[in-house]
Order: sequence, then C-alpha cells, then structure tokens
Amino acid sequence: MPSLNIAFCINRLALVGLGSTVSSLIRNCSDPSKITFWFMCAGLTETDKNNIKLLLNAENFKGSYHLVDFDPVSQFKMLTPLHGDWTPYGRLLLADLLPVDVVMYLDADLLIEVDVLELLDADLGNYGLAAVPGAKLKHALDNPFLNGKLNISLEADYFNSGVLLMNLVHWRSENTKQKLLNIAERYPNDLISHDQTLLNAVFAQNYYHLPAAYNCAWYAYRNRPKIADRMILHFLGSPKPWDIGGRFLHKAYLAWKSYLNKDWAKYYFKTSLNDVKRAWNIRRSYGKVVRKMMGK
Repeated sequence: MPSLNIAFCINRLALVGLGSTVSSLIRNCSDPSKITFWFMCAGLTETDKNNIKLLLNAENFKGSYHLVDFDPVSQFKMLTPLHGDWTPYGRLLLADLLPVDVVMYLDADLLIEVDVLELLDADLGNYGLAAVPGAKLKHALDNPFLNGKLNISLEADYFNSGVLLMNLVHWRSENTKQKLLNIAERYPNDLISHDQTLLNAVFAQNYYHLPAAYNCAWYAYRNRPKIADRMILHFLGSPKPWDIGGRFLHKAYLAWKSYLNKDWAKYYFKTSLNDVKRAWNIRRSYGKVVRKMMGK
C-alpha cells in the first residue's frame, strides 16, 4: 500500500504549534493509515516524545511514525540562525536521514484542512522540489542577494519553504545538500530568510508548482484567506496564535484552538520564561500588528 511520508523538524519551542498541525492533518485526511510521520527531534525530552505518541493515539492515528534525533547546531552552526534557532535548516538533511524517495516537509505552524493524500499522485519527474509559487523574486526580501549576487531573474517565482514536496532521489543524485552548503559557506551573511533563501537559490527557477491552496499565508491582523474552501493555512510572521497575547491579536486564534488537543495544551500551551523571552524578541512585531489593527 503506498504511503505518504511527512516530515517535521522540531525543537521544544515548536511543540505548541505542532499539536494543532498534526491533529488537523489527521482529522482532514481520508485515510490516515496511509501516512508515515517522521518527527525530526532537536533536543526533545523523552516526555516530549511520549507526548507525541499520546497525541497520535488521541487522534486514533493508524499509520506509522518515527522519532529521529538530530543535532542542527553541529550541522549548521556556521549559518545564520532564526531567532537563535538552527532547527529550520533540518529540512536540508532529509535526503541523508530518511530512507525514503519522496517526503512532504511541513512547518509546525500550520493548519491542514486539505486531504494530504491528494499528493500521493503527484509526479515530480525530474524536479527536486515542489512548492507553492508566491510573489515574484523582485518582491522578496532576499532579492538583492538572489538577483544581485546569484543572478536569478527578478521574475522568478519565489516560494515559501514551509510546505514542500521533496524528491529525495533527485537530491541524492544531484548532491543537492552540498550545493546548498556551498552557497551558505560562500555567502553566510546573506541568508536573510535562512533555509528558504538557500532553497530558492537552488530551485527558484526550476521547481514543480503546487496549487495555491497548499500554502496560504494567514497574518495576525488579516482575516482568513479566501483562496479555496480547504487550505493549508500558514501562520506567517509574529505573533503566532499561541504567543502571549495571541488570543487577542491573531485573527486565527479560534481556528487554531479548535484543533488543539486538551492534553497537549496542558503541557505546551502555557506561559513559560521562554515565551516571555520570545515576546520580548518579537516586540516590534507586536507593535506592527497593533498598528495594523488600528488602521495606522
């Protein structure tokens, strides 16, 4: 029976968002027994791993899953971290770490309303990657690097790296990870969007386009996107629905909480010192959201 492999790269800070991502995916899947989850764990405790198992049991998940430890710091410490976190670069290691040919990579700040098994029929052919095309490169924050230094066309379709279908056979045969690392080592100070900058550097002009509904940005101050009836909703930017004040500042809060498992919430949806530190680090984003909501 064909199985859809789905990977997450997570540390402890990602767990609060992961719960609703996994629950929504399972609840909206036509046959979850055809799913194989790969949880790439960076610094998770045994309690965290057991909670993932309990969450899958609570959702009556009948597919298979694997918990794989990896150390993103040892692999990527030379690269610019995202808010001090190297975990997002983990998706660049999937061809080395997973014994599969194709994998769907997902961020842990999503709500999955679509039936992901629709992708079982996707034929990537000679493409190494599938993603949802977004704005043209000329509108992306890292266009000065991608265009100015790598000479990628400003009309190329830039993509967000939070939802990917990856052809790992292609990655291995083309030595894609090394190509990405070569760019990173040559331009360590130009990775404005971190792994996303690197992936666009290699694939922006040559990737399979997924339907727009598979990665729909939902910013805190905006209403629900209307791209399709069912979507993969992506909580881009900060604050997230689960951040301090998110219930008042993020218009997706109720949608996100509707998929939040109660036991998962007891462990991870509670204010900690790390949450306070994060709130301080994203304080400018809070100000931006408040101004947007006030129409300024």
